[in-house]
Amino acid sequence: MADTSETARAARSWNASQLPDQSGRTAVVTGANSGIGFAAADALARAGAHVVFAVRDPARGEAAAARVAGSTEVRRLDLADLDSVRAFADAWSGPLDLLINNAGVMMLPEGRTKQGFETQFGTNHLGHFALTNLLLPHVTDRVVTVSSELHRGGDGVIDFENPNLRGRYTPTRAYAQSKLANLLFTLELQRRLAEAGSLVRALAAHPGYAATNLQSHAANPLMRAFMAIGNKVVAQDDRGGALPTLYAATQDLPGASYVGPGSLGGMRGAPALAGRSHAASDPAAARRLWTLSEELTGVAWEPVAPAR
Repeated sequence: MADTSETARAARSWNASQLPDQSGRTAVVTGANSGIGFAAADALARAGAHVVFAVRDPARGEAAAARVAGSTEVRRLDLADLDSVRAFADAWSGPLDLLINNAGVMMLPEGRTKQGFETQFGTNHLGHFALTNLLLPHVTDRVVTVSSELHRGGDGVIDFENPNLRGRYTPTRAYAQSKLANLLFTLELQRRLAEAGSLVRALAAHPGYAATNLQSHAANPLMRAFMAIGNKVVAQDDRGGALPTLYAATQDLPGASYVGPGSLGGMRGAPALAGRSHAASDPAAARRLWTLSEELTGVAWEPVAPAR
């Protein structure tokens, strides 16, 4: 492992042009048709990887992939439908070097996934939980899950007794819970991988404040207006927002690392290791969330081979 001071100095100026050669590697990027997902997929493909655009709308995915100079393919994946998640995983064959759990929804009006879960928790967490576990026998290098600094908001904890937030839903509370779940999932996945002796690593990243189309779907019109101003004044573009994901996906970092922009309070800048809330570092909560997620999705952990 690289010396941490050297890693920190290098990260301060790191950008996508410094991606190591990805030739011969295969990556799946969920939600790759737009925003930071597209930027990450584009950078990986340009570096030589074969990138699978895992998207809900294949037509939009094909249009996005056509803009990429590199090896790509498009496969349908609707994270709000566990049947679609299973179909995607069942169709997979061969090694998968990198799984980037990027897709997500943000601060929507209250709704439900096909299986009846609150939309943000069901899509952002449960869909990726099921996808990762179903694909894990194929993964050879790492899993990167995109969270958010807004994991600190809402109640600051997972509502284990009422994860669908029935009777107490707010768009911000639900989004914060789903992003906290992303970090706890990463923590427990890394613990299980290490315990099994696997060389696969689980890491998380956040884009800081990146101008993407996510903000335009917020339920509150005042919030949409506020974020539209922030997109113009404070935010970095989607390629800047993708840098923490790419850094987590390709650099020599410890498992369970959390990467985000290193400047302006974590809102923009070159990637660096990021702090997280106390709740996001709670191993007991991570184990409890894992058990709950297995019960809700019907997808259980299967020990992985120790050598990869």
